[in-house]
Amino acid sequence: MKIKIIKNRSDIGAGTRGSDMGIDAIEIAAINQNNDFFHRYQYVDVKTHNESIYHKNTNNFAKRIEHVKEQCQRVADIVKETIISGDFPIVLSGDHSSALGTMSGIKAANPAKSIGVIWIDAHADLHSPYTSPSGNIHGMPLAAALHMDNIAAKINDPGEITTKYWDELKNIGIAGSKIKSSNLVYFGLRDFESAEKQIIDAHEILFFEVAETREKGLKFCIQEAMTRLENCDQIYISFDVDSLDCDRVSYGTGTPVPVGFSSGEINDLFELFITTNKVCCIELTEVNPLLDNKGNKMAETAFEILDDLVKHLSIL
Repeated sequence: MKIKIIKNRSDIGAGTRGSDMGIDAIEIAAINQNNDFFHRYQYVDVKTHNESIYHKNTNNFAKRIEHVKEQCQRVADIVKETIISGDFPIVLSGDHSSALGTMSGIKAANPAKSIGVIWIDAHADLHSPYTSPSGNIHGMPLAAALHMDNIAAKINDPGEITTKYWDELKNIGIAGSKIKSSNLVYFGLRDFESAEKQIIDAHEILFFEVAETREKGLKFCIQEAMTRLENCDQIYISFDVDSLDCDRVSYGTGTPVPVGFSSGEINDLFELFITTNKVCCIELTEVNPLLDNKGNKMAETAFEILDDLVKHLSIL
C-alpha cells in the first residue's frame, strides 16, 4: 500500500477566508523542520473554485453550494480512484465541507462496504440548509453524508434552487446515504446548536468530550468507539484542527474553541485507531494561517501530527 496525498485547497465552504492557504502553511512547516515529507509521497492537486468567493452569493442558506457540490464531486472522484488503485488516501483540505466528497469517494470505491467515521472536531457539522444559522457548508458535511435534512428543526426556507443543489450534494458518489448514524463517533465535540443536538440524541450518536476522554482514558474511549464500529468494514478518520485547544496551540483555524485536545492526545488517538487495521482514509482540515496568533504554529502542529500518523501507517 502506497500513501497518496490529495491536496484540496478549497475554502469556499467556510465562513472565513484563509484555509485555502492551510496546505501551503503545512508544507512550509515541513520545510522549516528540514523534513522531506512532501517529496516522499505521490500527490495530486484538486482543482478548486476559490475564485467563486468574488461572485455574488445567491444561496444564503447554503453559500456557494453549486461550487461546493462540484468540489465535493472532484474530491470524491480522486478518492475513489486512489482507493481502487490500491493506494491509501490522505486528504489535506482547506475547509471541512469537502469531507462529504471524501466519504462519497470511499463509498463509491466499495459500495458494499460499510464505513465507520471517527470525527475529531469541536463541532457536530450536522446542519442542513434548513437548519443552519450561518449558511456555511463546512457545518453540513455529515448531514449530507447521512442524507438528513432535519426538517423537524427547520428555521430556513432555502428555496427551489438551493434545495436542488442540496439534493444533488447528498447523492454524490452513490445515491443515498454514505454512512449510518450508528457508525459515527465524535471525539472532542463541544460546540453545537440545538438542531444538531436533536439528531445526536434521536439517533444516539456516540460522542466523547475532551474531559471525558481524560477522565476515562483514551484507550477506554477508543475501545468503546471500536465496539460501536465493530461491524464496519472500514474506518475513515476526519481531523479538524479546531479539535485542538486553541489556547494551548493557536487560533489558526476558522472556528477555534477553547478546552480542546493537546497534539499528544491527537497523536495517541491516531495511533490507537490505526492499529485496528480498519482505517482506509484520513483527512486533515481547517488550518487557517491568516488567523494564527502564533506565527505558523497551527500548521506546524498539524504537520507534526501528520508526520507522526504516517509513521504508524508505515509500520502496519
